[in-house]
Amino acid sequence: MTDTDVAAPAPTAAAPQPEESRTALKRAALLLLRGRTLVVLVVLVIIFSSISSEYLTQSNLILMTKHVAINAILAIGVTFVILTGGIDLSVGSIAGLSSMVAGGLLFKGLNVPGGTVFFSVAVVILIGIVVGALVGAVNGLLITRFKVAPFIATLGMLYVARGAAQLHSNGGTYPDLAGTEARGNTGFSFIGVDSLLGIPVAVWIMVVVAAVAIVVTTRTPFGKHIFAVGGNERAAVLSGIRVNRVKIAVYVISGACAALAGLLLTSELGAAYPDTATTYELNAIAAAVLGGTALSGGRGTIIGTVMGAFVIGFLSDGLVLVGVSTFWQSVVKGAVIIFAVITEQAQQRLQSSLTRHTA
Repeated sequence: MTDTDVAAPAPTAAAPQPEESRTALKRAALLLLRGRTLVVLVVLVIIFSSISSEYLTQSNLILMTKHVAINAILAIGVTFVILTGGIDLSVGSIAGLSSMVAGGLLFKGLNVPGGTVFFSVAVVILIGIVVGALVGAVNGLLITRFKVAPFIATLGMLYVARGAAQLHSNGGTYPDLAGTEARGNTGFSFIGVDSLLGIPVAVWIMVVVAAVAIVVTTRTPFGKHIFAVGGNERAAVLSGIRVNRVKIAVYVISGACAALAGLLLTSELGAAYPDTATTYELNAIAAAVLGGTALSGGRGTIIGTVMGAFVIGFLSDGLVLVGVSTFWQSVVKGAVIIFAVITEQAQQRLQSSLTRHTA
């Protein structure tokens, strides 16, 4: 062997690059944040089922899902608005106003020259939804035509609609909305009390509303326009999208969903009172944000919103079941809203960081 016959060193594996490791961690964290709603829901079920043996019983699950249905329908409507970069604080009051309108028609009818007219339940429900849609249209017009900020416009409408609900009955309640056979207005309890195939009708309605909303947001040009307006309104204008029409439409949808939720709640209670759905707008917004809808607009899914509604509903009912005081319930709900906003912003920052890294 000569001096030059030296054995070559064995190849060694390349050490992982620190930048690549950080990117992998960021991607894992982003994946966790995207699935945070499901993770939180599973954690809640585990915690409450370990505390109370009644939590996962069939009857309690059905009851909790029924409660979720009302908030989910509200949250679906709010999601349409948030996707465009707006906000709707009036949905709880719209629900209350529609509740009083429907309750008044069922309880005392409509006074017209020559007597009093009583409508069938189907017509009363339709009128209630139309009332909500009209209030939503007013919100949209205030924002698009009069350039009022969405927060201010819908905050003002929160008080206007609630005041109108109180004026409708002078602050009183419309009790016993069962109707009579002679008036042809019986059956209002069907949507809020009855069940089909062992599942509350309200849950079936939630499923239908969610399915339609999913199709609209993912399979139609209107859905694409919603995301375009929320993502970059200026670019949407330049691309020929009628932004004002889209904004008015989403507020109409939000108002209609709020009215439907109010009718379901009224049917369940069997009476209409002016304070129906007070503060429900906060739960709806929390459900949308917790489900991944960006408050800045342009990003979110209906499925995520429904999952967020399940988290809010299962949390609220779980706290009641284990005997937590109403004061602490408010604290926990507020903490959930803050958590939802923080995680949504963290997801945005991670997404932006990964986008810059791969660009």
